[in-house]
Amino acid sequence: MYANGVGRYGAGMLTVTSVNVNGLRAAAKKGFVEWLATTAADVVCLQEVRAEADQLPPEVRNPDGRFTVYAPAAAKGRAGVALFTRREPDAVRIGFGSSEFDGSGRYVEADLPGVTVASLYLPSGEVGTERQDEKMRFMSEFLPYLKELRARSAADGREVVVCGDWNIAHHEADLKNWKSNRKNSGFLPEEREWLGRVFSEAEYVDVVRDLHPDQEGPYTWWSYRGRAFDNDSGWRIDYQVATPGLARRAVKAWVERAATHGERWSDHAPVTAVYEN
Repeated sequence: MYANGVGRYGAGMLTVTSVNVNGLRAAAKKGFVEWLATTAADVVCLQEVRAEADQLPPEVRNPDGRFTVYAPAAAKGRAGVALFTRREPDAVRIGFGSSEFDGSGRYVEADLPGVTVASLYLPSGEVGTERQDEKMRFMSEFLPYLKELRARSAADGREVVVCGDWNIAHHEADLKNWKSNRKNSGFLPEEREWLGRVFSEAEYVDVVRDLHPDQEGPYTWWSYRGRAFDNDSGWRIDYQVATPGLARRAVKAWVERAATHGERWSDHAPVTAVYEN
């Protein structure tokens, strides 16, 4: 790994941030550019970019001091994930070997020294619609890949962290109004059970929850409707999911919640974790 904020090797920290930008072109006009210029993150994982690279302004497409990887969706204006890294990746892979989803702008991973960092945008779903069926198909294909990724990386002496919008609140502590959402996508029993299998069968660790086991939230998404943000009536659906060796080296993790509703540049907040080298 490499040292926090300076892109050099040796003793130090690796800081990783993940955020669903809810449209990168819109976020760039609301404060994302200023945030990116000041963040200490060595790796920034973006979801819901909703743009081709050539549609972005230069300061976003190729920001100073960053290498960028974009994985847009074939369907214009939808989904899209990206990685911004201080060091040029040793290798980049788009998709996870799925004939249905590799062109959907939902997964990209990059190899850096000692660690593979991935950006994931899992489908959101909607009960009783094709969108929910799509979400379940994605989940059924993605879990075996997570197991494969962990095994392959371990064989290479590499840790893994899959960052992104998983669109599932795992426990009751992960959303404010859990009682009224038990039949809604994002908190369905089968979705929560699947995420549990990510942590049990695939043996990954929810880094934020591991460091904050007794905390309500911290929430990462708030609806723009009503006063959800002001009332902190949110969902924790954005995660950093790491292999156990890397998770043990996490020294702190937090949600970068905006101070006020007006200072938000997305309906999600960045999730940041710092890992010891």
